[in-house]
Amino acid sequence: MILDIVHVALWEPEIPPNTGNIARLCAATGVPLHLIGRVGFRLDERTLRRAGLDYWPAVELHRHTTMEEFRENFPGRLCCFSAHATIPYTQARFRPGDCLLFGSETRGLPETVLQRHAAETFVIPMPSGKVRSLNLATAVGIVLYEALRQLNIW
Repeated sequence: MILDIVHVALWEPEIPPNTGNIARLCAATGVPLHLIGRVGFRLDERTLRRAGLDYWPAVELHRHTTMEEFRENFPGRLCCFSAHATIPYTQARFRPGDCLLFGSETRGLPETVLQRHAAETFVIPMPSGKVRSLNLATAVGIVLYEALRQLNIW
């Protein structure tokens, strides 16, 4: 594990292959993964295992029933990501202990979370304007590697 340099959290993920791919990314980088709220599938579902292959045992996985429970157990800074934000993720200055928080595939993050963390809510620019959002696993990969780069992990 990378000494808790950064964490990834998913709010109510809905699509098993996305979560499986993110779990694999977390296993590859040594980053803890937090699943918050209602997960739209069973964690032992065959599709999820296939997407995560045999990497699930290598993932430091934390489950939180509510956002409040997550915040009680994770007092660090949240960096939120939303297709509706205005600050590009490249302007974020990541710090050790940050948690990269991503919303569900269809609903994103709750408005209350976005309002509470407005100064730390970022977007991955999509200049073509031809799509609403990126795939969740792709978005996590883009931001996680930028955070690790900034923190001089490798």
